[in-house]
Amino acid sequence: MVYGKALDCLSDPTRRRVFERLRSGPKSVGVLARGMPVSRPAVSQHLRALKDAGLVGDKADGTRRIYYIDPHGLGGLRRWLDSFWDEALMAFKDGLESGGASEGTDA
Repeated sequence: MVYGKALDCLSDPTRRRVFERLRSGPKSVGVLARGMPVSRPAVSQHLRALKDAGLVGDKADGTRRIYYIDPHGLGGLRRWLDSFWDEALMAFKDGLESGGASEGTDA
């Protein structure tokens, strides 16, 4: 259940903020830590958790590491979330085709 680990990881607001900063492209820990309410070592720990969850990857650039969003990990999470949307649309369609009455409504 890879998506479970990713969701757990993103439940932390600081980790989510670090992840969101990578949206605009790869960045070093120092760049990511600028303006954050936590220390640079704490940002590194959050990046390690994001990497363990498969959401980010890193590459060496001299003596520093550059972090980026891993499209494979994010793709798995997206497919899982999309499955809810697909099921919800199918249930909506089935409800319309059966006359509009569906379970769970208080009409």
